[in-house]
Amino acid sequence: MVDAPRIFVTREVPETAIAHLLESLPDARIEMNREDRWLGAEELVARGRGANALICTLVDRIDRSVLTALAPDLKVVAAFAVGIDNIDLEAAAELNVRVTNTPDVLTEATAEVAVGLILACSRRLVEGDRLTRAGRFAGWTPLFHRGHGVYGKTLGIIGAGRIGWRVAATMRRGFDCEILVHSTRRHRDWEDDLGAAFTPLDTLLERSDFVSLHCPLTDRTRHLIDATAISRMKPTACLVNTARGAVVDEIALVRALERGEIGAAGLDVYEDEPRLAPGLSALDNVVVLPHIGSATHEARDAMGRLCAEAVVDVLSGRDPVNAVV
Repeated sequence: MVDAPRIFVTREVPETAIAHLLESLPDARIEMNREDRWLGAEELVARGRGANALICTLVDRIDRSVLTALAPDLKVVAAFAVGIDNIDLEAAAELNVRVTNTPDVLTEATAEVAVGLILACSRRLVEGDRLTRAGRFAGWTPLFHRGHGVYGKTLGIIGAGRIGWRVAATMRRGFDCEILVHSTRRHRDWEDDLGAAFTPLDTLLERSDFVSLHCPLTDRTRHLIDATAISRMKPTACLVNTARGAVVDEIALVRALERGEIGAAGLDVYEDEPRLAPGLSALDNVVVLPHIGSATHEARDAMGRLCAEAVVDVLSGRDPVNAVV
């Protein structure tokens, strides 16, 4: 048990998280960065020095140098996210720093955005909104603003995790889509419950009308969707990314969209976030969102609660439920 623990929170989080911390650790000293900006490594170390717990976001680089500088006081890094590719897990293990994340509670919220992007791209909803607001809707005509239907089409899921499952189940049960999935492991429930077919990546790309990315960012998946992968997709296909921006070679994607090599893209994450690849925002056949996959009141409150619970567990000498390290 850490007496009067110090907790540093790198970005403002829902008040429910702070309330839980103070309820469970009434002597805790909590410092939070309330400015709407991310902290560079030097400032993060300066403000976090002496902290026993760190609650960080996915944009904070918690690398070996940061962890080493904050050790040995630092006992736990609670990531306000599911993905932990921004944290050096090997260094954390060596320094006896526990690392946790927030799985499950943002599954539905992120899946909703992925499904929404599929619908928005296929039916050109955002483009239609823009032209109507601009006064360019002159009345109904048979050939005006046609998109592509969703019912009965083929959806390819890359990454058979919780969010990918929810997207696949929604599209299978709600839109009668055929489900193809590419994953490092086969999962019988996908086959038994959804009739999904596990396929090689090339086959999935060639057959899918919609390709939705749900894999973690690793050395293997960085630029998994590059120019070669995109060239295998149908010219009418839609690519959706709610996973990590760098899974897609964004420059190659822009070129493909400009040339009509694929039909559309729906993006909630970006390779050099928050910056977009040159030319991306000018394209009508792309829907760009400001990384709002988990941005519901319910999901973000639950994420904050999980972070707080992890900090309380570690500082109280218990194993955290959602431990990654």
